[in-house]
Amino acid sequence: SWWALLALPACVLIGAAFAGVGMWATTYMRSWKDFEFITLVIQPMFLFSATFFPLAVYPDALQWVVKIMPLYHGVEIQRGLLLGDVHWGLVGSALYLLVLCGVGLWGASRRIATLLLT
Repeated sequence: SWWALLALPACVLIGAAFAGVGMWATTYMRSWKDFEFITLVIQPMFLFSATFFPLAVYPDALQWVVKIMPLYHGVEIQRGLLLGDVHWGLVGSALYLLVLCGVGLWGASRRIATLLLT
Protein backbone atom coordinates (compact mmCIF):
# COMPACT_ATOMS: atom_id res chain seq x y z
CA SER A 1 0.00 0.00 0.00
CA TRP A 2 1.14 3.56 -0.68
CA TRP A 3 0.17 4.39 2.88
CA ALA A 4 3.30 2.51 3.98
CA LEU A 5 5.35 5.56 2.92
CA LEU A 6 3.93 7.33 5.98
CA ALA A 7 5.28 4.62 8.29
CA LEU A 8 8.67 6.33 8.58
CA PRO A 9 7.25 9.71 9.73
CA ALA A 10 4.99 7.74 12.08
CA CYS A 11 8.10 6.10 13.56
CA VAL A 12 9.55 9.54 14.17
CA LEU A 13 6.33 10.58 15.92
CA ILE A 14 6.35 7.47 18.10
CA GLY A 15 9.99 7.99 18.97
CA ALA A 16 9.40 11.66 19.79
CA ALA A 17 6.52 10.78 22.12
CA PHE A 18 8.60 8.24 24.02
CA ALA A 19 11.64 10.53 24.03
CA GLY A 20 9.67 13.40 25.55
CA VAL A 21 8.24 11.29 28.32
CA GLY A 22 11.55 9.49 28.82
CA MET A 23 13.43 12.77 29.12
CA TRP A 24 10.92 13.97 31.70
CA ALA A 25 11.23 10.72 33.65
CA THR A 26 15.02 10.84 33.69
CA THR A 27 15.00 14.25 35.33
CA TYR A 28 13.65 12.51 38.44
CA MET A 29 16.39 9.87 38.52
CA ARG A 30 18.72 10.18 41.50
CA SER A 31 21.32 7.71 40.20
CA TRP A 32 21.81 5.14 37.48
CA LYS A 33 20.17 2.55 39.74
CA ASP A 34 16.80 4.25 39.28
CA PHE A 35 16.72 3.24 35.62
CA GLU A 36 15.27 -0.11 36.68
CA PHE A 37 11.98 1.75 37.12
CA ILE A 38 12.01 2.49 33.40
CA THR A 39 12.19 -1.26 32.72
CA LEU A 40 9.40 -1.80 35.23
CA VAL A 41 7.15 0.43 33.11
CA ILE A 42 8.35 -0.54 29.63
CA GLN A 43 8.12 -4.33 30.02
CA PRO A 44 4.37 -4.59 30.77
CA MET A 45 3.65 -1.92 28.17
CA PHE A 46 5.56 -3.99 25.61
CA LEU A 47 3.76 -7.21 26.53
CA PHE A 48 0.25 -5.72 26.64
CA SER A 49 0.36 -3.35 23.65
CA ALA A 50 -1.61 -5.63 21.28
CA THR A 51 1.57 -6.32 19.35
CA PHE A 52 1.59 -10.06 19.93
CA PHE A 53 -2.10 -10.73 20.56
CA PRO A 54 -5.18 -8.91 19.28
CA LEU A 55 -6.93 -6.60 21.69
CA ALA A 56 -10.02 -8.84 21.73
CA VAL A 57 -8.25 -11.62 23.66
CA TYR A 58 -7.82 -9.41 26.72
CA PRO A 59 -10.60 -9.01 29.32
CA ASP A 60 -12.63 -5.80 29.09
CA ALA A 61 -10.93 -4.18 32.08
CA LEU A 62 -7.48 -4.89 30.65
CA GLN A 63 -8.52 -3.62 27.20
CA TRP A 64 -9.21 -0.24 28.75
CA VAL A 65 -5.73 -0.20 30.30
CA VAL A 66 -4.10 -1.29 27.03
CA LYS A 67 -5.81 1.52 25.12
CA ILE A 68 -4.27 4.08 27.48
CA MET A 69 -0.71 2.91 26.80
CA PRO A 70 1.22 4.92 24.20
CA LEU A 71 2.79 1.87 22.57
CA TYR A 72 -0.68 0.59 21.67
CA HIS A 73 -1.30 3.76 19.68
CA GLY A 74 2.05 3.42 17.95
CA VAL A 75 1.27 -0.18 17.02
CA GLU A 76 -2.16 0.83 15.74
CA ILE A 77 -0.70 3.54 13.51
CA GLN A 78 2.02 1.32 12.08
CA ARG A 79 -0.30 -1.64 11.55
CA GLY A 80 -2.88 0.54 9.83
CA LEU A 81 -0.37 2.24 7.54
CA LEU A 82 1.55 -0.89 6.59
CA LEU A 83 -1.54 -2.99 5.94
CA GLY A 84 -3.43 -0.21 4.15
CA ASP A 85 -6.18 -0.18 6.77
CA VAL A 86 -6.34 3.60 7.15
CA HIS A 87 -9.22 5.01 9.20
CA TRP A 88 -9.97 8.04 11.38
CA GLY A 89 -8.89 6.22 14.51
CA LEU A 90 -5.30 6.55 13.32
CA VAL A 91 -5.62 10.33 13.46
CA GLY A 92 -6.75 10.03 17.08
CA SER A 93 -3.76 7.82 17.87
CA ALA A 94 -1.42 10.31 16.16
CA LEU A 95 -2.94 13.17 18.16
CA TYR A 96 -2.51 11.15 21.36
CA LEU A 97 1.19 10.70 20.59
CA LEU A 98 1.60 14.37 19.65
CA VAL A 99 0.05 15.45 22.95
CA LEU A 100 2.22 12.95 24.82
CA CYS A 101 5.32 14.37 23.12
CA GLY A 102 4.30 17.92 23.96
CA VAL A 103 3.50 17.11 27.58
CA GLY A 104 6.77 15.22 27.96
CA LEU A 105 8.85 18.05 26.52
CA TRP A 106 6.97 20.65 28.56
CA GLY A 107 7.45 18.66 31.76
CA ALA A 108 11.12 18.02 31.02
CA SER A 109 11.83 21.67 30.29
CA ARG A 110 10.07 22.80 33.47
CA ARG A 111 11.88 20.21 35.56
CA ILE A 112 15.29 21.05 34.06
CA ALA A 113 14.67 24.75 34.65
CA THR A 114 13.79 23.99 38.27
CA LEU A 115 16.89 21.87 38.73
CA LEU A 116 19.14 24.53 37.24
CA LEU A 117 17.77 27.23 39.55
CA THR A 118 18.31 25.21 42.73
